Amino acid sequence: MPVITNPIVPGFYADPEARTYEGKHWIYATRSFTAYTDQMNLDAFSSTDLIHWDKHEAILEMSDFPWVWRAVWAPTIIENKGKYYLVFASNDIQSNDETGGLEIAVSDNSAGPFRGYLGKPLIDRFIHSAQPIDAHLFKDDDGTIYLYYGGWGHCNVAKMNEDMTGFVPFENGDTFLSVTPEGYVEGPCMIKNGDLYYFMWSMGSWVNGTYRVAYGTSDSPLGPFENKGTILQKQEPIAEGPGHHGYLYLPETDMWIIVYHRRLIGDTDPGSRVLCIDRLHFEDGAIMPVTMTDNWQTSDETRRNGR
Repeated sequence: MPVITNPIVPGFYADPEARTYEGKHWIYATRSFTAYTDQMNLDAFSSTDLIHWDKHEAILEMSDFPWVWRAVWAPTIIENKGKYYLVFASNDIQSNDETGGLEIAVSDNSAGPFRGYLGKPLIDRFIHSAQPIDAHLFKDDDGTIYLYYGGWGHCNVAKMNEDMTGFVPFENGDTFLSVTPEGYVEGPCMIKNGDLYYFMWSMGSWVNGTYRVAYGTSDSPLGPFENKGTILQKQEPIAEGPGHHGYLYLPETDMWIIVYHRRLIGDTDPGSRVLCIDRLHFEDGAIMPVTMTDNWQTSDETRRNGR
């Protein structure tokens, strides 16, 4: 029986976003360097079987972002009307006086290259105290695209407009809503399973083994999301510091997969993060604690039918 081995690709990568497009599974990731300011492009990986992955290097056309001078990371992507929109963080801005924040790029192909879309950042300031980093795009069943984002312990949600150039206000007139749950640090991720919205986020510190993932549920994509507990955390002797994740869903086998980064136990280099995938289980409206593995078996049917 085919075996998935963790980490799934060689090298140091982090902050994976996962999607399935045109018969392939895709993972978009941060190049994880010890000096994070050297992370000046993004890589992607594609696979038809979750086992063999092709690498797509430097998917961003950085010349389209001349104001970006350090720290490109944390990609998220969504397909809309035949185009692929990639949002990522830049420059690690510390105040509204600095240039950068969340950038948006576009491509006709899920592999890129992704070109600049606006000629300026999508979000370039702190709103509700949220640093503009760690974006996650979520398309609801009705086609509405939401952007969740935020660092420094605060998370916002906004609703993208039709052409993905900006945002449309919510019913209360606000463009950005705070949806910060208890314990939120960064790395938001949204799944809809049935009628429930499962909102997940990272807690702890990304530079060490305290990193972990918690979740909450709501019948609305706008929350509120009460912290229902930690679902991914250090597990000896496998790994520590797991977090900032995405997911894949295989409808033919009703299998959910969590795509995340983690680190070797005791490795103190902040950049030493690797990409892994494991099973994600739902039960009676809850997410079960994730078991991290070095390898796990998947069926031939999953490999053939994984869309």
